[in-house]
Amino acid sequence: MSEQQLVADSMVERLRLWGVERIFGYSGDGINTFLGALRRAGNRPEFVQARHEENAAFMAVAHAKYGGGVGVVTATQGPGAVHLLNGLYDAKLDSVPVVAIVGQQERTVLGSQYQQEIDLPTLFHDVAAQFCQQVSTPEQVPMALDRAFRTALATRSPCVVIVPHDLQQEPAPEPTQEHGVVVTAPQWNRPRVLPQPDDLQAAVSLLQDGSRVALLVGQGARQAQQQVVDLARRLGAGIATSLLGKPYVDESLPFACGVMGHLGTPASGFLLGSCDTLLIVGSNDPWTEFYPPPGAARAVQIDLDGRNIGNRYPIEVGLVGDAAETLDALLDLLPVREPGNWIQQVEDRVRAGRDLARERAATPVHGVNPELVVQEMGGHLPADAQVAVDVGSSVYWYARQLRLPRGVPAHLSSTLASMGCGVPYGLAAKLMAPQRPVVVLSGDGAMQMAGVAELITVSRLWRKWEDPRFVVCVLNNRDLAEVSWEQHEMEGDPRFQPSQELPNFPYSKYADLLGLRGLEVTEPGGLPAAWALALSSDRPVVLEVASDPDVPLLPPFPAGAAKLESMRQGLAQQGPGGEHARQLLDTYAEQEERLFGSGRS
Repeated sequence: MSEQQLVADSMVERLRLWGVERIFGYSGDGINTFLGALRRAGNRPEFVQARHEENAAFMAVAHAKYGGGVGVVTATQGPGAVHLLNGLYDAKLDSVPVVAIVGQQERTVLGSQYQQEIDLPTLFHDVAAQFCQQVSTPEQVPMALDRAFRTALATRSPCVVIVPHDLQQEPAPEPTQEHGVVVTAPQWNRPRVLPQPDDLQAAVSLLQDGSRVALLVGQGARQAQQQVVDLARRLGAGIATSLLGKPYVDESLPFACGVMGHLGTPASGFLLGSCDTLLIVGSNDPWTEFYPPPGAARAVQIDLDGRNIGNRYPIEVGLVGDAAETLDALLDLLPVREPGNWIQQVEDRVRAGRDLARERAATPVHGVNPELVVQEMGGHLPADAQVAVDVGSSVYWYARQLRLPRGVPAHLSSTLASMGCGVPYGLAAKLMAPQRPVVVLSGDGAMQMAGVAELITVSRLWRKWEDPRFVVCVLNNRDLAEVSWEQHEMEGDPRFQPSQELPNFPYSKYADLLGLRGLEVTEPGGLPAAWALALSSDRPVVLEVASDPDVPLLPPFPAGAAKLESMRQGLAQQGPGGEHARQLLDTYAEQEERLFGSGRS
C-alpha cells in the first residue's frame, strides 16, 4: 500500500474525533484494511479481540452501560456479521448506544452469491432500524459514521455502517463542497428536554390527590437518584425498580422495595399491587402483569423518549423530559405533606422482605444455597467494585439478595435476557476502569455458553490491569435451573433431563490451567473465607460453588401463590426425584405466606 491515507485511515481518524477509546471485535478479510489502519494509528483506539463476535458485541454494549460512551464493535462479513446480532439486539432492547462497523465483500461481486456474501442491510434492518447504511463511495464514509454516532446517541440504539473491503482500500478524499457530496461534523450534544408547564401542573395535581403513592424507577433515572429519593420522601411514597433500575436506587432506604416483576421482591409486589397512584420514572419494564391492575391506580410517567409514554400502563399525564430536571420541576411545585399510614405499611413490608431474604438464604439445601452465595457476596463487595450478572437463575438471586453499595454499578442483558453476557460484560467494565475490582455472577449454563471461552481473554489481558481482581462466581448446579423451573411453572411439566442437564465441567481447575486462580466451595461454611480470598487475590479468580438446582424460583405472592399448583404438578411427575424440590417449594411458600399472606394487601 502507498503512504497516501486510505479510507480505512480516515475511518480510524473519525472514530478518534468521536472520542472512541476502544473497539471490540474479531478479525477477518472484510475488515483487514480497517485493522491495518488501527495498526498504523498505534492501536488508538485500542482493539480488543474477543473469542467470538457475539461476545465482542456484548462488550460494546457493556462499555456503554458502564458509562464509557458509545460502544463500538467491528466484524467481517458473512458469519462475523451474523454473530453480532445477539449483542446488537441486547443494545436495542436495553436502549444502549452502539455502533457496529462491518466489513463486506468487494463491490464488484455483490449480487453474485460470492463467498460469505450476505445481504447485510437486510440482515441488520430490524436491529439497527434507526440507522443502517452500506456505503458505496469514499466521500460517503465520514457522513455515514457521523450519522451512526449521532443517531446512536440520540435514540440510544445500535447503528450499523457496512464498508466493503475494496472501498476501505481507496484513497481518502479531501472534504469538498459540491453537488452530491454531504460534508458533516463529528458533533452531538445532549439536549435539555423539559415538559410543558401545564403538564407539570397536571402531574402535581394528580400526585397530590394520591394517598398511596408508588414510584417505579428504571435506568432512565441514572442521573436523578437524589431527586427520586427527595420526591418519594415528599410524597410519602415507596420505590420499586425495574431490573435495569436496580443500581440507581439505594436499597438500604427503608421505603426501597426492590425489584419488581417475576423475579422481584414481595415488598415491590405489595407496593405496586396496593397503590392508588403510580409515578413511572425512566422505565419501560415489560412485566406488565406486575403493574397495578388497570384502573386501580392513576398514573404519571416521565421519559426522555416520548415513544415510551403510556407504553406499559394507561397513564393520565405523560411528561416527556429529562428525569432529573423534570423531577426538580415537580419538587419545586409539590408542597410538603405529613407522612400517612401508607408509608408505614410500605416500610413494614420492606422489613419483612429483608427478613424473608435472610431466612431463605439460611434455608438448608443440598450443597450451597445460591441465595446465601449472593448474600455473602454483598457483604464482601469492595466500595469501588463493578458487578456484571449473567442470565439465568443467577438474576433472581441478584435481584433479591444483592444490596449494592452506593456507587457500585451492576449490569446485565435485561430485556433480551441473553445467556453468556456475564464475562464479556465484566471484561468491558474492567477495561474501562482497570483500577476497580470486578465481580461476575454467573450460572454454569451461561459459563458453558460463552464465559469459559472469554476466560481465555481474561488470562491474556489481566497482567496489564492496575488492580488484578476479577472474580467470576459460578453457581454450578449442572442444570439449566431457570428453564427447569419454567417447565414446572408455565407448563406443569416435569424437568426434561435431555434438555436441562449440563455436562460437568471443572471451572476452578480450568482457571488454574489458564494461570488464574480457582477456588471451590462445596459447603456453606466455606463461603465467607472464599469470598474474602477471591477479593484479595493477586490475580483473577474463578469461584466455583456447588449449588442446588432445586432452590425454587418462586415469584412473589400473589403471583407466586397462583403458580404453586402448576409447579407441584410438574414436580410430582418426577416421582422421588422431585421430592427435594417439592419440599423446598413448600418451605418457600410457607415462609412467604407467614410473613406476607397470599393477597396483595
